[in-house]
Amino acid sequence: MASNSKNESVQNTPFQNSPFKNTALSVPDFKRDDVELLKRETLHQGFFRLEALELRHRLFEGGWSEPMRREVHNRFDAVGVLLYDPERDALVLIEQFRAGAIDDAASPWKLELVAGLAEKGESLEDVARREAWEEAGCKVTELTKLHTYYPSPGACNEQVTLFCGLVDTYGLGGVHGLDEEHEDIRVHVMPFANAWELLTQGRLDNAMSLIGLHWLNSQRASLRAASQRALPKSETTKSETDKE
Repeated sequence: MASNSKNESVQNTPFQNSPFKNTALSVPDFKRDDVELLKRETLHQGFFRLEALELRHRLFEGGWSEPMRREVHNRFDAVGVLLYDPERDALVLIEQFRAGAIDDAASPWKLELVAGLAEKGESLEDVARREAWEEAGCKVTELTKLHTYYPSPGACNEQVTLFCGLVDTYGLGGVHGLDEEHEDIRVHVMPFANAWELLTQGRLDNAMSLIGLHWLNSQRASLRAASQRALPKSETTKSETDKE
């Protein structure tokens, strides 16, 4: 006979006797001191650097691993910004050729969020605002930091910091980018619903866009409500045709 007892229900869960049930994952067990770097060698130095590391590290069950070789791609840290217009419930995506996707069966032209590399001495917020202007012609009014993450920590040291930037999408579009960086970037402005459909279809297939849109899906109602509260009363009733 099945029991309705909450305590019995908890006791019968498959993880009840797991040795990891009390592990405090918010505090890492190991730190940088638990890795011994034996040798570092530069294999290639171009715009990015490829290094070979010989190292060993502590093991979960105690002791040290055998020395091993790992190749690491050294990149500059990057910034991405999800450009969102809460008044129109619209966002900005950019489309450009990506060399890393040259063999993609669908297309090496990818739909993405605005993004760029951090330059020395430049704050992450400044990078977000600069890239929004260079790649999409957008002036960001407000920035919110979402996450900092490693897109591929198994072989790359790059960290990406992702922001949401509030913008006015009125009149945006066209082709942007810096000639000296060989950028050819087409700007798309679309309702959130259309962007979400592209995501579910697999057309948005990079981590930055996936993380940004999933965050926006959970936060857009509050962003839109805050935007309406911030507008003067006369502005909240102004139609799109009035603005045109």
